[in-house]
Amino acid sequence: MTDRVNCRPLTSNSTPAVFSKRAAYVAGIILLVASVTAHAAKLKPEALKGWNRYVALTEARIDREQRDLPHFLWIDMMSEEEKKAAEVQLRNGQLVINKLETKDHGESIKAPGALIHHWIGIAYIPGVSVQQALALVQDYNNHYKVYKPEIERSQLISRNGDDFKIYLRYRKKKIITVVLNTYHDVHYSVGDTNHAHCRSYSTKVAEVEDAGTPGEHERAPDDQNGFMWRMNTYWRFEARNGGLYVQCEAITLTRSVPVALRWLIEPYINSIPRESLNETMNHTRDSLLPQVQNPEDVKQGSAQRRLELSAH
Repeated sequence: MTDRVNCRPLTSNSTPAVFSKRAAYVAGIILLVASVTAHAAKLKPEALKGWNRYVALTEARIDREQRDLPHFLWIDMMSEEEKKAAEVQLRNGQLVINKLETKDHGESIKAPGALIHHWIGIAYIPGVSVQQALALVQDYNNHYKVYKPEIERSQLISRNGDDFKIYLRYRKKKIITVVLNTYHDVHYSVGDTNHAHCRSYSTKVAEVEDAGTPGEHERAPDDQNGFMWRMNTYWRFEARNGGLYVQCEAITLTRSVPVALRWLIEPYINSIPRESLNETMNHTRDSLLPQVQNPEDVKQGSAQRRLELSAH
């Protein structure tokens, strides 16, 4: 993330000491992340147990919402004032994104040695149907074109009706570059012409060493850094108000960091899933915008939204 000092051009009134502190902070983050990731991190059984409990409770809530068509979307559960504000954002071509947490009888769910990241985002695309959205998101062989640069490669492995097996290679660069080969099972459900939803579960996540070189290879299962152990995504599509609402809820499981370093590194780690969801939703929205729109307007709109994100 950047701050206001980093966003302003250097002027005669700028203080070199401020930039020195900023540089020192970034250098410190780099060193700390390097030290944390210098050793492999294993997914503990108790962390997996916490993850499974978290997912089970989350999916129970999702099941209830998907059966309640008048409250199919996240914004439908908002207060009238919040929903009105969200609709204004969506109609202006912006995303609405928020952090979520599923609790177990009011208590946070523990995953020792791991972090559970849970985000939800929604976009509105005028003049688009559910069928057009499904055609885009189910075209897995071309996801690397739609969702680049984060998705570097994509492939449909197999399809059986509404069930898909897919491969995605993720490349994430933020201080350090991480490349992951991921495999997913995806299931779609189409309720009617105005409603559809899908669930995607990672079945394998492998870190790639020396990516893009003749010597690239996947690290052994017991030699992973824990950048991502699990990822579930839950999509919903609803056509109404002359367009399409696209919602994505993402839950990921990553390694934790030493207690003494959490105040410094954890905000950095927590920012990555949000940014990833933001990029995914923006790319989906931009790809679904009606072809009659000026492509240059779409491009400029995306750039503006990314600029707004970087300012926070």
